[in-house]
Amino acid sequence: MARNLFGTDGVRGLAGEKLTAQLAMGLGRAATEQAGGAGTRVLVIRDTRESGEMLESALAAGIAAAGGEALLGGVLPTPAAPLLIAQYGFDLGVVVSASHNPYQDNGIKFFGGDGLKLTDAAEEQIEERLGAAVGAMLEIGRVRELHGTQEDYLRALGTRFAGLDLTGLDLLLDCANGATYRVGPEIFRRLGASVTVIGCEPDGRNINDGVGSTHIDALAAAVVAGGHDLGFAFDGDGDRVLAADRDGVSVDGDELIALAAIHMRGTGRLSGGGVVVTVMTNYGFHTAMQEADIEVATAAVGDRYVLAELRERGWTLGGEQSGHIIDMDFVPSGDGIASALLTLEALGGADLAARSAMVKLPQRLVNVKVADKSRALDAVGDLAAEANEELSGQGRVLVRASGTEELVRVMVEAPEIAQCETICARLVAAVESTS
Repeated sequence: MARNLFGTDGVRGLAGEKLTAQLAMGLGRAATEQAGGAGTRVLVIRDTRESGEMLESALAAGIAAAGGEALLGGVLPTPAAPLLIAQYGFDLGVVVSASHNPYQDNGIKFFGGDGLKLTDAAEEQIEERLGAAVGAMLEIGRVRELHGTQEDYLRALGTRFAGLDLTGLDLLLDCANGATYRVGPEIFRRLGASVTVIGCEPDGRNINDGVGSTHIDALAAAVVAGGHDLGFAFDGDGDRVLAADRDGVSVDGDELIALAAIHMRGTGRLSGGGVVVTVMTNYGFHTAMQEADIEVATAAVGDRYVLAELRERGWTLGGEQSGHIIDMDFVPSGDGIASALLTLEALGGADLAARSAMVKLPQRLVNVKVADKSRALDAVGDLAAEANEELSGQGRVLVRASGTEELVRVMVEAPEIAQCETICARLVAAVESTS
């Protein structure tokens, strides 16, 4: 059976339209039944969207209807889920969030008792249960608040980075009006940094609205205007981070992973001596890792595929250009706050503006809204092949459909930025012509 509801990162859609309270309740019931039914203990956390409370309540009702116990952990970053699952021995975890999407969207993603996102097969089984007839309620479960979750997450971060002294660092954080708005500033202050925060006044509708990692230019401008040493921007659910140096130059996930990989290899913490990235990763990253004698494995786009490759190889570090960075020694999930702290640990007090971990090949990435992703990909296929021939191995073209939105992503890398722009414009026009 193919998955109809679940995408690359759970069930996601317009809250109240695709993602209704009824669907959330059904998913809560089906997932709890699959995890064991009566007595199953399920953690539920969420981001700051106005629909989050509705979906949280509906999920909890479904969990209780299956005889489970729903523990409501409140507003927390996504990576807190696997940490709390391990700490309390929960059987299942649920995160209500649509990550970097606008507030109108929301999502539901599940973590198993091992702290890992559910497999495709497990999600298919939930869909099957969702479509089955609901029997009599044999045992009524419970719904309770789980207190102290923010401190639990902060304590885990503090333990991991206990040796990191940020005294004297003037730091700007952009919390995207999302799940990091409390815990993000707090951990950096506890470690000694002077912290200024933007995007920290969520109202249910301003998550990712002109702030956060999807609007890195806002952070970059604010870093320069405020004379800060550097800045970090998280996304709505806190599993991504991007940075800006003191000169207002944005630093993407590729550069942050390169910094971390070289640092971890030097300290003997890069298990297996390799790093996992995706097909979107800049060619300059591969060159830098080759020079540093660090093996690189390439996965499909999506943190779940990076994680699968890390587990198969027994490696520690991996991530995406978008800022999903996974350090398996901390948590098997992208964690924006932990990744920012890892960046500062790797810098060891040095200036981010003076970084030299890699030299990026000029790259242009454009997201194109489309009505039919398959038709758009078919229309641009021959042009993309011709462009790759034109680059003759000195660059590349990658055109792919988003797994979470109605977008086609067009990426071009070339030796010169002008060539990037020209080829990209040609491909974008071909994609747009299909809508």
